[in-house]
Amino acid sequence: MKPVLEIENLRVGFADGTAAVRGVSLKVARGETHCLVGESGCGKSVTALSTMNLLARGARRSADVMRFHDYDLTSLSDRDMARLRGDKIAMIFQEPMTSLNPAYTIGSQMAEVLERHRRVSRAKGLERAADLLGRVGITAPGMRLAQYPHQLSGGLRQRVMIAMALMCEPELLIADEPTTALDVTVQAQILRLLQELQRELGLALLLITHDLGIVARMAQRVSVMYAGQVVESGSAEALFRAPTHPYTRGLLACVPIPGKTPRDQPLGSIPGVVPRIGPGFVGCAFRDRCAHAEPACGGTVPRRTVAADHDAVCTMVPA
Repeated sequence: MKPVLEIENLRVGFADGTAAVRGVSLKVARGETHCLVGESGCGKSVTALSTMNLLARGARRSADVMRFHDYDLTSLSDRDMARLRGDKIAMIFQEPMTSLNPAYTIGSQMAEVLERHRRVSRAKGLERAADLLGRVGITAPGMRLAQYPHQLSGGLRQRVMIAMALMCEPELLIADEPTTALDVTVQAQILRLLQELQRELGLALLLITHDLGIVARMAQRVSVMYAGQVVESGSAEALFRAPTHPYTRGLLACVPIPGKTPRDQPLGSIPGVVPRIGPGFVGCAFRDRCAHAEPACGGTVPRRTVAADHDAVCTMVPA
């Protein structure tokens, strides 16, 4: 099946010389959830913003392939990308309070999406907005349309963001940490909602998270990022069954397992800090934190196949 989104060798750098994304490749198929996982600052959000062409001024983006269906996202003009963004590609941002405009009502902001891309009347836009608010589990949607973002709880604002992203029935949905800062009960509701909407609409979902519990629940495919690079990728089943890269193993070791992790014992941790990746950096970025590091890790480490549909960038993988 031809992927909805295909990225090969994406590179993003900033004016200060920081290499935020280094050769990221991934694919997302229709109806599939592809999780991009890693600790804060590893480049997950920058990868998503690159796809949407929403990088900060001064950032430099390049890729061998960055394609949404037959659209080459690297060559689209700003106007053409603006037509695509919010229509066929939508994004749920990490913090809904800063993503929603505090000066406009929920209804006004949602209706504007449909008015812009479908050239419908304000009344039609509000009707569609109310319908979607109901579908994402918000009671009294007609009343909510007249409210402002500050009048809603964090969970309700996140549901509004999901409904707004679905206004034009996109084919690709990028969700950047959609459950951050929400309590556990609301997190579960939001994840269940995304799963139901994906099944109903056949969405291709690129889900960005640092929570491996969410990955285990949601993902069909997983890409593990570290210091701007995808260090391991494969099916969720393969990654949890046989993690290969020491960073992936370290992440999994940090997760307590009910019934197996001893009480009153320290949880697993990864020593050290993420290095700053500057121009000309060579070698494995994880080597200073890795118990298995060897001299070869300071040179070019190729991506190697672990098994069918499972690869890693590590000298521990036999050539």
